[in-house]
Amino acid sequence: MSKYEKLSPEVTQRIEQDIKDGTRPCFAAKSADALRRNPEQDRESIWRPAYLRDVDKIMHSPYYNRYTDKTQVFSFYKNDDITRRALHVQLVSRLARSIGSVLNLNLDLIEAIALGHDIGHTPFGHAGERYIGEIYRAETGRFFNHNVHSVRVLDGIFPLNITLDTLNGIITHNGEFEMSEYRPVPMTDFAAFDRMVEECYTDESGIVRIIPSTLEGCVVRVCDIIAYLGRDRLDAQKAKLVESPTDIEGSAIGTVNPEIINNLMVNIIEHSYGKPYITMDAEHYAGLREAKRINYRQIYKIEKVERVLDETVKPVMQRLYLQMLKDLREGKKSSPIFKHHIDFVMNNHYGAKDGSYLDTEQNQIVIDYIASMTDEYCTELYQFLFPKSNVKFEYHGYFEDLM
Repeated sequence: MSKYEKLSPEVTQRIEQDIKDGTRPCFAAKSADALRRNPEQDRESIWRPAYLRDVDKIMHSPYYNRYTDKTQVFSFYKNDDITRRALHVQLVSRLARSIGSVLNLNLDLIEAIALGHDIGHTPFGHAGERYIGEIYRAETGRFFNHNVHSVRVLDGIFPLNITLDTLNGIITHNGEFEMSEYRPVPMTDFAAFDRMVEECYTDESGIVRIIPSTLEGCVVRVCDIIAYLGRDRLDAQKAKLVESPTDIEGSAIGTVNPEIINNLMVNIIEHSYGKPYITMDAEHYAGLREAKRINYRQIYKIEKVERVLDETVKPVMQRLYLQMLKDLREGKKSSPIFKHHIDFVMNNHYGAKDGSYLDTEQNQIVIDYIASMTDEYCTELYQFLFPKSNVKFEYHGYFEDLM
């Protein structure tokens, strides 16, 4: 039976009274204190505060539109109702802003972090991230993580002069590592941030340890989990992996998407209002962790899904990587890595025009290219380069249920 929780009368009354009296606690990041690498540019104005500028920069950045054709969880489905990464980042933003509004946080910063948090994600979801990470590790000894690469997209490939708070929230967003309590760890300068970024490339455990520096980043991090837990169950039904989301086991936070969203948001607000950290009670934290385990067991790690990805995406990623690296080393200017990637970066008005991007380590350029691809571009590039390959891409079509 459905169960939708509500804020307690005590917390509800306190919030209402604080709003009426103008006494709401405020632990929000202040846009006037925002730091940029180039402080002389992008100064805030009365109608374009610092973090709102970040939102605009991210949404108008060269790779933002590519969210539209990147897998969230389910690849090789021709189904317009299955969530793509473009919708996921919007859902994270909406949920986080709802919580942030009640907690009196900076909603522009929340939106900037949420909309930018997956911009460096690979095609084919976490499977694509895993496969590209394996070969990058083998070739360079360094680690690939999509949230670190999201920072590289916005701060390296296209140096957009994004604020430190936004970049920090993006790199620390990782929704695979849940916590019962999120206490911001202040970060005061870009030197410390750059050290953190590099540590994530060289230390496999570095990505687990990093914590957002703002409450806004903390809210986005937990909302990244809230946004996908129940939504992935809906998509599993659309992909016909389950008959109904209720076929998936429930937990203390609910079974279906609306329950999960409502109950976690209510609990976070109930236990975080007026505090300099984000938290939930033990029951809901345990329920969140259990719901994740259930999703892994009943959705993400299904043998037939894993097998398809291992037999298609893995060899595609590996072969594309090695071919692009070979073309780059040979200076083959007719190769797609030059025509479709390097030229694109160099010609973009945010990009480097002085040849500096070509000075980037060559494995990194290959990673930049492959991670930027949409699912469809990746498969078409592979078929263009290797028309005689035995790898076949079999899609679930729109009309399977009519056959």
